[in-house]
Amino acid sequence: MPTISKLIAAVLFGVTAFFAGEAFKLGMPEGMQYGQYSVLCVLIGVICGWRVMGRHTGRGYRMALGTGIRTSAIIVAWAMLLFCTVLMVRKAFKKRYDGPMEAIVDIFALALEYGALLFTADVLGALVVGGILGGIGAEWAKRRWD
Repeated sequence: MPTISKLIAAVLFGVTAFFAGEAFKLGMPEGMQYGQYSVLCVLIGVICGWRVMGRHTGRGYRMALGTGIRTSAIIVAWAMLLFCTVLMVRKAFKKRYDGPMEAIVDIFALALEYGALLFTADVLGALVVGGILGGIGAEWAKRRWD
């Protein structure tokens, strides 16, 4: 059921995903084309904020901190899965795989390769601070309006 706390969580985690995605772009090599990367990051953040954080409000501020950071981690997991799958499909259309199993395994290899780039102060800071603020904001909205 739609509530204000779910809406606030969706907006705050959409913003968190946007800033984390932009911080991630800073560590990528020059000349990469991103296309709809930022829009997809925001969409993943909104969905995770609504479904994960929004569902767990009303349990206190301490739980909200943990759930907010967990929501940020879930955003990273879904984003890595989505973007690495897109990269794999692009490689598959260029005939770089011998079979479907090799393509599926490469999704996880790509996730490890790009996952190492996540461990910068900018990206982790955006995710942790955004998760904490998103959790507190959603909990505050739950206590205030729901």
